[in-house]
Amino acid sequence: MEELDFTVEKLGESNIQSPLKHLKFERPEARVFFHKDPDEQDAYFEKYGKRLCFEKAGPREKIFHDPSWTRAAILTAGGLCPGLNNVIKSLTLTLKLHYNVPVIYGIKYGYMGLNPESGCSPLILTPEIVDDIHEEGGTILGSSRGNQDAALMVETLVRMNINVLFCIGGDGTLRGAHSIAEEITRRKLSISVIGIPKTIDNDICFTDRTFGFGTAVMATVPVITSAHNEAKGAPGGIGLIHVMGRDSGFIAAYASLANTHVNYCLIPEEKFALTEGSNALLPHLMKRIKKRGHAVIIVSEGAGQELFESKDDVRDASGNKLNKNIGLFLKEKIQEYAKNEKVVVNIKYFEPAYQIRSIPAMGEDAVFCSLLAQNAVHAGMMGRSDMVVGHWSDSFIHVPIKMATRERKKIIPDGGLWRSVRLITWPEYQ
Repeated sequence: MEELDFTVEKLGESNIQSPLKHLKFERPEARVFFHKDPDEQDAYFEKYGKRLCFEKAGPREKIFHDPSWTRAAILTAGGLCPGLNNVIKSLTLTLKLHYNVPVIYGIKYGYMGLNPESGCSPLILTPEIVDDIHEEGGTILGSSRGNQDAALMVETLVRMNINVLFCIGGDGTLRGAHSIAEEITRRKLSISVIGIPKTIDNDICFTDRTFGFGTAVMATVPVITSAHNEAKGAPGGIGLIHVMGRDSGFIAAYASLANTHVNYCLIPEEKFALTEGSNALLPHLMKRIKKRGHAVIIVSEGAGQELFESKDDVRDASGNKLNKNIGLFLKEKIQEYAKNEKVVVNIKYFEPAYQIRSIPAMGEDAVFCSLLAQNAVHAGMMGRSDMVVGHWSDSFIHVPIKMATRERKKIIPDGGLWRSVRLITWPEYQ
């Protein structure tokens, strides 16, 4: 048990009356308990003498930034994700129609757009501009990877008279936002930096869900059905599905529970062997093919990386490690092993990653995007900074970026989620 600190930075006292009307404000001191288990909460209190809490998100009666003089900016960075346009739209409408913020800039191509040498001109976002963008996948602002100089970006914010910056993105984007916030603090400026966690991998710390994840699971479900139909339609049929999940296997796990045609779910958090050991994958797969005639496998991109002979450390522009293609690797190894065992197999390979991440948000996920954005605006106008809006115990919360990016959230191998997946897949289920 380690001591944690969820204190969120405040730019100053909130003394300005909020322009919001006809709604209930959250109490200034409203909090949400971190520990969901009362025994864990008591143990933490006994050791550190305090109850560990998040600051609860939501509108406050008194705010820090004067709406009449506020200029806001919004950017999206990193890979695409369902719901980006939903968040942009909700941020714009909340700022413009409810807080009466006169100017909202859309920064083009992520942090690149804050570098004047990029030649990227910002958009002026209005209710008319964002009216139907939620129906489209991707982001109207464009996105990019890679670091930019924090001092240079802050200089751009100062030149544009920006008071509140909203950064929509994953781990790398949030680290970039933290660097900007640190430079702002060093210069003693009053600019709020608010992160909105975006990743279909659902791997941001101290938030129980991220937008885009629910849509990614929904979009994977029909792929599993297609893989199952293809597998059953051929002798020794195997449907092999390769999905995103660099460090965390949430998409594969949730999709397996949502569509129980999956027989083998392989994730980064749980190592597996190919041929050696009592629970080796390939011998068990051959046993199933002989017995049932078909199988469906779903594998996260970060699973089984230890099986590759080459250990080269190749990274993208954001510093994320580029994994080797475990899907194609498994396809080759299954074919080789089946040939040696004289078992006929017909493998149908599916890799729907880019189709899944570039579609519009659907259902509850779209609702979640709007709620995240609204609470991000409330936090920014309150003068909070260097934080992300998260979700915890059925409440929206404020989390310091430093805490949100301290490590990747992962599936707990002996936890309830993975136990449920194992109950319906190999090696527990025959």
